[in-house]
Amino acid sequence: MAASPTGGDDSLRRQAGSKARMDREPSPDNGGAGKSRVEVTVAFATPPDGNDRSKSVLEVEEEKLSNKENGQASSVPMDDHGQLNQQNTVDTAAPTVNNIHKVSIVPLVFLIFYEVSGGPFGMEDTVQAAGPLLAILGFVIFPFLWSIPEALITAEMGTMFPENGGYVVWVSSAFGPYWGFQLGWMKWLSGVIDNALYPVLFLDYLKSVIPAFQGGLPRTFAVFGLTAVLTYMNYRGLAVVGWVAVFLGVFSILPFIIMGLMATPKLRPERWLVVDLHNVNWRLYLNTLFWNLNYWDSISTLAGEVDDPKKSLPKSLLYAAILVILSYLFPLLTGTGAIPLDRKLWTDGYFSDITKILGGVWLTWWMQGAAASSNMGMFLTKMSSYSYQLLGMAEWGMLPEFFSRRSQHGTPLIAILFSASGVLLLSWLSFQEIIAAENILYCFGMLLEFLAFMRLRMKYPRAPRPYKIPLGTIGSILVIIPPTLLIFVELAFSSPKIMIVSAAAMIAGLVLQPCLKHLKKKQWLRFSISPDLPDFIETTCENAVETLVDQLDLVS
Repeated sequence: MAASPTGGDDSLRRQAGSKARMDREPSPDNGGAGKSRVEVTVAFATPPDGNDRSKSVLEVEEEKLSNKENGQASSVPMDDHGQLNQQNTVDTAAPTVNNIHKVSIVPLVFLIFYEVSGGPFGMEDTVQAAGPLLAILGFVIFPFLWSIPEALITAEMGTMFPENGGYVVWVSSAFGPYWGFQLGWMKWLSGVIDNALYPVLFLDYLKSVIPAFQGGLPRTFAVFGLTAVLTYMNYRGLAVVGWVAVFLGVFSILPFIIMGLMATPKLRPERWLVVDLHNVNWRLYLNTLFWNLNYWDSISTLAGEVDDPKKSLPKSLLYAAILVILSYLFPLLTGTGAIPLDRKLWTDGYFSDITKILGGVWLTWWMQGAAASSNMGMFLTKMSSYSYQLLGMAEWGMLPEFFSRRSQHGTPLIAILFSASGVLLLSWLSFQEIIAAENILYCFGMLLEFLAFMRLRMKYPRAPRPYKIPLGTIGSILVIIPPTLLIFVELAFSSPKIMIVSAAAMIAGLVLQPCLKHLKKKQWLRFSISPDLPDFIETTCENAVETLVDQLDLVS
């Protein structure tokens, strides 16, 4: 949220003013004449034309505060100049944020697990692309270069802005809502492309059991049916999705533990050291690593639905990081160490073949069921995160108000249906095309997030951060250098076709935002800003005023 007198987007002018009041005890310097009240009003923005308005930004803020104190959770519609829009009202019958059951730490860990990983299914291509040694090193080194820095930034920024919308709010606070919208568009599209993969993978694992799923109308109807069932589960509530993720996670991890125990007598450690640097498909290798170890920031879009996010979010990210790394390394060491290497066989679904060799048919069936369950879990959690992202953007006035409407279960129904429609439209893409396309969009989005993190660290150093990366500002900025370099490496290995498609998608976002602004100006669609949002600028301003008053006391 820009603090410029004339900058920033009108939809976020609710953040433009704040009032800081402090009661201070008398001191000998002021004569001890009872309590002295220091009242400071700081205005950050004025209407572009400089004229007086019927209601100032501060008055709108006070009216919103009054609504919240009276238990009203409806949005306050605003026009382009931060005024109350008398023509728009919002239905208050939907569940309020305070009445929705929050997600606790255990489901949150498995939500993150499925946002990022979902288990080792899909990592087989690293062995095919580069052999056992580079695959193992990739899953040891890459988390420190990418996953841990991204998780640390998510922990700091997610606790600084504990609300739905997540990274969209971070970028909007740093660079204004225009770039926040562009990030939201890229991340939503990247997530929908990624989510289109999981019904396809689910059927790929089942087609050996049900040959009809190999193609044609049965496969098409199965994709539509599976998407409809999982979409309905999202509609029933995030708490339901969280505990389903816990069950699916345990069910998916157990067969790998059993496989590892049965493989122990057959392990040959020298097989882990096989490498052929002249026969490495670097594009496939990097794309697969990147796809399996990113999306740590996705959980931030659900922060408004989390129980005590300022404490539970950093802990959950830590526990999920341990779970994700072990869920890759343990099966990889087992599969490459116990079975003679044939790189051509290491494709999607090869773990089912390994379990058949090591444990028999019964373990193979379990592994196939675990793979299918893992894809269900990833679909559920990712649809939740991107649906709540749309809800958060609507609460900030970036999208039409209907995206913020909640169902009787407290879920963003329109946003869920919108995301499900995108998944169905993109489900025809191949596995490799999906990975490459979503990686490019995700890379550009992460660059914006890293820049926002640096800017907010420098622009608002006193803003409350319940969790803060313990390396200082310079050290924290150095942390994001390795992942930034990896982004450029990933972009360099992208094919021209995928780059063109991704560039077209980003251009669509550049056009879409002005179109929505025009619809808002014409009042053809209703936009509103929720009064339940925390006021970042207000808190920062209060800290600044407190510092100013302390300095005045010292001078006097």
